[in-house]
Amino acid sequence: MDSYLLIPFLPLAAFFINIIFGRTLIKDKAHWVSILAVFGSWVVSMMAVAEVLQGKTVNADLYTWITSGGFKVSVGFLIDQLTSVMLVVVTTCSTLIHIYSAGYMHGDKGYYRFFSYLSLFTFSMLMLVTANNFLQLYFGWEAVGLCSYFLIGFWYEKKSASDAGKKAFIVNRFGDFGFGIGVIMIFLTFGTLHYIPIFGAVNGMVGQTVDFLGMQVDLPTLIALLLFCGAVGKSAQIPLHVWLPDAMEGPTPVSALIHAATMVTAGVFMVARCNPIFSLSPVAMDVVAIVGAVTALFAATIGLVQNDIKRIIAYSTVSQLGYMFLACGVGAYGAGIFHLYTHAFFKALLFLCAGSVMHAMAGELDLQKMGGLKKYMPWTYLTMFVASLSIAGVPGLAGFFSKDEILWLAYSGPSPVGKLVWAIGTIVAFLTAFYSFRLIFLTFHGKFRGSHEQEHHLHESPKVMTIPLMILCVGAIASGWVGIPSLLGGGAHFTEFMKPVLGHLEGHGTHAEEWMVMAISVVAGLSGIGLAAFVYLREGDLAATVTQKFRFVHQVLWNKYYVDELYDFIIVRPTIWIAKNVIVGVTDGKIIEGIVNGVPELIGRFSLWLRSIQTGMVHQYAAVMAIGAFVVIAMVLLW
Repeated sequence: MDSYLLIPFLPLAAFFINIIFGRTLIKDKAHWVSILAVFGSWVVSMMAVAEVLQGKTVNADLYTWITSGGFKVSVGFLIDQLTSVMLVVVTTCSTLIHIYSAGYMHGDKGYYRFFSYLSLFTFSMLMLVTANNFLQLYFGWEAVGLCSYFLIGFWYEKKSASDAGKKAFIVNRFGDFGFGIGVIMIFLTFGTLHYIPIFGAVNGMVGQTVDFLGMQVDLPTLIALLLFCGAVGKSAQIPLHVWLPDAMEGPTPVSALIHAATMVTAGVFMVARCNPIFSLSPVAMDVVAIVGAVTALFAATIGLVQNDIKRIIAYSTVSQLGYMFLACGVGAYGAGIFHLYTHAFFKALLFLCAGSVMHAMAGELDLQKMGGLKKYMPWTYLTMFVASLSIAGVPGLAGFFSKDEILWLAYSGPSPVGKLVWAIGTIVAFLTAFYSFRLIFLTFHGKFRGSHEQEHHLHESPKVMTIPLMILCVGAIASGWVGIPSLLGGGAHFTEFMKPVLGHLEGHGTHAEEWMVMAISVVAGLSGIGLAAFVYLREGDLAATVTQKFRFVHQVLWNKYYVDELYDFIIVRPTIWIAKNVIVGVTDGKIIEGIVNGVPELIGRFSLWLRSIQTGMVHQYAAVMAIGAFVVIAMVLLW
């Protein structure tokens, strides 16, 4: 157990060292502190994973954190099959992103601060995934939100970056409010916040109802939906997805870390961890599946028309997270975590490749100003091409295996919405392949469309950036091989490994149906690639013609269905109006300021009046005393 403590606390130590000594002593060597700490965390994590593979799990409390009456919570760690997968994802991706950042952020004036925040982010996520109780989970949950605020708004002098950081922080508060109530409901129901006793007693909730907002609501459904509120915010699902594309204002390594290994995967992890609660509520399961499927389709359609290289990948993340929730919602928790695992490698690779392109293009993000970069950046092109093949679900690569398992279990599982979300997932597979290769073809193929000055400086990124790309490329190819389905001669080892924690959903279709589902998803992916090649690799500007013909649809997608504008109209503007006119104008300006300033003013006026009768003239004092004596005598006589 003692060695496991190094997993989260090495990155925490790196944070303190860099934030205290980075500015004055360590300076441009700050990356060494963070890289060595996170690499050490990776080594210990691999040791922990090896022990889990041998059948050993750990559930131990480190010390008692809070004791208040019947409320007792400890800082503790649970290292089981689900935790071990998350440790692989978080520490591997984080280590490679730290290394990449040493090249990408070289020369930035906030260099030490960047690595401090990056290490704190890693610590927060590790505390979240290793927690053995809900309060520690909530601590890590809020800590990654705080770190995202620091990192998204890292270039705080840039207004769009500081605004994006605030937006991420505020939007997540909506979801986290529900999540916090869900945690409170769990304690009120079970009298504890530790996972093992809660999950062992969940069946006692069946049939219980609770009065909620004047209605009798099924208790498991209420708790599951409240917890899912947090997942919707943290994992950027509809309607709280709006913060994630704007998070691209942060440095590209931040985008890779948030989107691939930390924060956004926290929601999927939490739903999978709480599967004994969610599985008790068919209503909650259907909500999770439908929200995931709709989000996947919604984000994929927006990604079709965007020109910002990072925002396209950001909407891809939102879409793929929808896939993961789709899987959890139909009961295929293992498939959802499998896709989380494979997605981490090819998505981190896509973002870091985008950063490599930006590095060569002096920060340029617009695809329409790129083109022909293949000959200048062969390693970036090759690795990004492989990552795009993987996310498109091309057979043999990581994304194929996890996506196929999700679609098959949605199609053949017992969920009443399974066939519906399978159909949506298949459409999304086509759209994903199209926009992924639209990005590839506009960036790396054809003629260069930027300025002569940009073309003159085009070059491949340094090895400190390209080597992490190569390693992640191996993951984008091979990480899915641990879950080859039995239909293709594999043993589905991943889902078997996860079975003690997540159970295993069996498909009820025939082999012929499984072949059909697999073939349809592969054809959908290849068709998307083919259509992208037809549109963007041929002579003439077919894309512009189609855009002109369907201008209204293009405008709706370009403006992201006007969701941001809608929120601005119904939430942001009314809130600002109330703040200015009611809180500042009336509550603060008239009531509070009236009391704070009015009482001294009243005392001052009274003192002025009292001062006016102190004339210093003896005959006036004698007259006042005589009048007073007369009044007192009159009152006595009349009484």
